[in-house]
Amino acid sequence: MKNKFAILVSAILLSAGTYAQKDELKALKKIYDKENLKDGDLTEYKTALSKAEAYLATASETDRIYINYFKSQAPLLELNMQMQKPENKGKEQMLIMKAMNTKTIADLAVTYSNTLDFEKKSGKQVYTSDIKEDVTTMSPMLMSYVIALGNQKNYKEAANVLNSIYLLDKSKPENLYYAANYAVSALDYDNALQYYDTLKKMNYSGEGITYLAKSIASDKDETFPTKAERDKMVSFKTHVSPREEKIPSRRGEIYKNIALILVEKGRIEEAKTALSDAKKENPDDTSILLSEADLYLSLKDTETYKKLIAQVVEKNPNDVDMIYNLGVLEMQNESLAEAEKYFKRAIAINPNYNNAYINLSALKLKADKKLVDEINSLGTSEKDNKRYAALKKERDLVFRSALPYLEKAHELDSKNEDVAANLMSVYNYLEMKDKYQALKAASKK
Repeated sequence: MKNKFAILVSAILLSAGTYAQKDELKALKKIYDKENLKDGDLTEYKTALSKAEAYLATASETDRIYINYFKSQAPLLELNMQMQKPENKGKEQMLIMKAMNTKTIADLAVTYSNTLDFEKKSGKQVYTSDIKEDVTTMSPMLMSYVIALGNQKNYKEAANVLNSIYLLDKSKPENLYYAANYAVSALDYDNALQYYDTLKKMNYSGEGITYLAKSIASDKDETFPTKAERDKMVSFKTHVSPREEKIPSRRGEIYKNIALILVEKGRIEEAKTALSDAKKENPDDTSILLSEADLYLSLKDTETYKKLIAQVVEKNPNDVDMIYNLGVLEMQNESLAEAEKYFKRAIAINPNYNNAYINLSALKLKADKKLVDEINSLGTSEKDNKRYAALKKERDLVFRSALPYLEKAHELDSKNEDVAANLMSVYNYLEMKDKYQALKAASKK
């Protein structure tokens, strides 16, 4: 009998708590729905919220979702009320930045994401439209915040905010991709790995098309989100030379970075498995095969590296971008003869592949630093003077070997300032005064 009485009392207490919780939720909703808030409303909201939070441990999933949703709205309601005050006119941006710190943004993003997922699952869209409206309004501001953090080299917080932006709108996984990249720059490998794993699970590739046209006002290429928007600007005659560029798959880079992070953590076998699994899931994506090859090269397993590279070339013998990327990979690993072979092969496939000419010139000029270092170490003895003469001849050969590639690169893209600067340096060293002066004059226009 005693036990039955205890169970009855417990049930009554739980029921009373549930009703109290429902009352607090009603109070919160009533204030949330108001057009204009007063100081008393905000105080009442916070009191009701505090009482509702006390029941979180025993709350149903529905109540838990909405208590957390109303909690996320508290700083926004306070911000809204502050911005309505006459004395704060003109201070809106300052108030926003004060209220929307990285923690507030992260909390808001998680709550919004959970609420959207719950309402999609339940089929009852209570706050979905409010959330989407908030996201549309906040996203440009949050992206500006990310850019500011990136410019300050505050990469960890930039990554956190970008992850929040992704949680607010999961239809744009590229924000999570950039969050992962920022996390890597911050050496925050745990979060980077988490973001990359999420991208891997959704099989994100990032492939697409960039729509470009040259602005008549700035004489520079500008990108457009859609072909229609690009074509509209061309029809208005504000832009010319419309063109499209393919955005290559990012899968290889993602899997490569996962592998590199795992290697950094000493989990080498996991890194190998991650790339092997990725290859099985995406058998036609050669960027993953390239990343696997790069991993084995970093582990100094040259035999496996060569086998994988052979597979890459066999799969796509005329893929100029892939052949070029092989050259870059070999160049990064100081295999200069192999790099030159791939760059020349890219040019054989596409004689106007400008990046191959640029890298061939860089590859040739790479030898100059060693020669200059030795020249600077020489004294004034007869032996040193003879060595200087020999080194100067070698430098002449280096500059002459780079010259045709730089000239072709400049011919293909006369607006490339780095190419023009390097070409002028070569002309100047080789005492090709007429060409030097002509290029210098053209560069000033």
